[in-house]
Amino acid sequence: MCVVGSANIDLVVAVDHLPAPGETVLGGRFTIHEGGKGANQAVAAARAGARVSFVGAVGDDDYGRRSSRALAEEGVDLERLRTLDGEPTGIALIVVGPRGENQIAVAPGANHAWELDDHDRARIAAADVVLTTHEVPMSVVVETLAAAHARGIPAILNPAPARALPSEILRLGPILTPNEHELTVSIGNDDGATALEELASRHAGPIIVTQGAAGALLVADGREERFGGRAVPAPVDTTGAGDTFNGVLAAWLAEGTSLDDAIRAANVAASMSVIAAGARAGMPHRDAIDGELSV
Repeated sequence: MCVVGSANIDLVVAVDHLPAPGETVLGGRFTIHEGGKGANQAVAAARAGARVSFVGAVGDDDYGRRSSRALAEEGVDLERLRTLDGEPTGIALIVVGPRGENQIAVAPGANHAWELDDHDRARIAAADVVLTTHEVPMSVVVETLAAAHARGIPAILNPAPARALPSEILRLGPILTPNEHELTVSIGNDDGATALEELASRHAGPIIVTQGAAGALLVADGREERFGGRAVPAPVDTTGAGDTFNGVLAAWLAEGTSLDDAIRAANVAASMSVIAAGARAGMPHRDAIDGELSV
């Protein structure tokens, strides 16, 4: 499978409560983690057993070298990860509250300073599943999805960070995986139920609305089905849960698994991911996911 996405470094402060506008919260604990939605999803998929090729960019700096090294250690193919002179590696500033809730601000840096080339297109064409997000330029997202669509390759768009979805993406019909906030923003409708109905009427492919501990809601081929979540008594950090869901979803689909079974596996993996601090620390490996699915 091929992930076309972002690679960041996450600067994380854990606090007793999330700050309100204008408020300073003292006493936090600071840590640094490798991140970026694309890189996180690549790691989640690799741990779930997929062979993953990553297409993206980092800066020629210490953070970029740290990000690349971490991906390589997970077994991700980095032949198409370019290093850009004069552009910093992407940075995410993350504040995590006592129940694992978070606030995130991202400076994309190198992630927004590149376009696909012929070598990238060849990687996409050779993939069995393609996964991308909104943390790379929209032109890259559209071209990635169009290339997959032209070759009949299943494609997943995790539309995060939230933004309106252009009609050209809706016509291509990738599997969309918004959370409830991203759903309403994607269609410009603040009511979740009517937003989903409107998006389904305009989108040519499946929609999976992720709902945290409540699970996920699938709308596809005229049917609507809810897949229950898995409650976690004391979540530590929800930062990487959505990325885990998407990476595992793609990994299962790359094996030829049905969409329903892929959603079940992704739900379980996402719930397992929130038990450790940082986007990747709690991401489960394949044997752990299989064990939970067999319970």
